[in-house]
Amino acid sequence: MSEELKMVADQITANIIGTLKEVLTSDEASKYLGVSKSCLYKLTMSRTIPHYKPNGKLCYFRRKELDSWIMSNRVATDEELEARAIKKGGKR
Repeated sequence: MSEELKMVADQITANIIGTLKEVLTSDEASKYLGVSKSCLYKLTMSRTIPHYKPNGKLCYFRRKELDSWIMSNRVATDEELEARAIKKGGKR
């Protein structure tokens, strides 16, 4: 197997493991979220994103909590906003 094929296979394996694991490392969490390690660090330091530090140094993340955090700030579509405006206008 060529070195390039091995690298691709390793990346695919890492991605599959990352989506199956319940607890992720910082590296895995940054890949899972699609953000840089620097961005993830800023999110943890500002206590914006849920994380765990069992030994006071390394950060760990629960995949389900990351999913909830990602989905927590839904932006309404123009149609939904229009429907709300019409509904509010009809209640007067």
